[in-house]
Amino acid sequence: HTSHLNSTFSVSSSPSVFVLLPLRKESQTRREKQNNKGKRGKKGLRTHNMSESKAADGEMVILVSNDGEKFPVEKRVAQMSELVTTVTEDEGSNDPIPLPDVKSSVLQKVLEFCKHHVDSPMPTIEKPLKSAELSECGVPDWDTKFVQVDQELLFELILAANYLDIKPLLDLSCAKVASMIKGKTPEEIRKTFNIVNDFTPEEEAQVREENKWCEET
Repeated sequence: HTSHLNSTFSVSSSPSVFVLLPLRKESQTRREKQNNKGKRGKKGLRTHNMSESKAADGEMVILVSNDGEKFPVEKRVAQMSELVTTVTEDEGSNDPIPLPDVKSSVLQKVLEFCKHHVDSPMPTIEKPLKSAELSECGVPDWDTKFVQVDQELLFELILAANYLDIKPLLDLSCAKVASMIKGKTPEEIRKTFNIVNDFTPEEEAQVREENKWCEET
């Protein structure tokens, strides 16, 4: 249990508690942006299938996943990502935007979220979660179903949302993890996330003592 649920967090395990730690946002430096710019325009990139009629809806940008897939998407949709917003505004270029930390299957899922919410902002998720059911915490049905995915994809969504700086998606995916933890004992949490307890009884007792505040709330 936690006395407080941060809007952005990653999950780490201990033998007695599941601790929610703040995710450190890694903003790109100008040098990194220039390096990214230099990587753009490479030949041999595959283009992700998308209706060409989308180009008529507004200005387009092309996002490139780390495995070379090109995703043409409306600029206003892509700019739900603060990272993309910064790159497009600072560089003013129409070159493809490489996203070296996001693979195509995850980027496709991220863009599904962005398209859904570009004109319909996701409501704020109540924190701390009052229930293990997201639908009882103010999360709309569409979003609840969106994060009903396997654990691997869920954690990839968290990493992608953090890297791309898409706060609503980060909040939603982290809330899903929190809901999977809520109300569970340490043993149940280990089982849920396939965590091996490699601590000695003494180490476990020490961690319990250090995190006593978590168990008291």
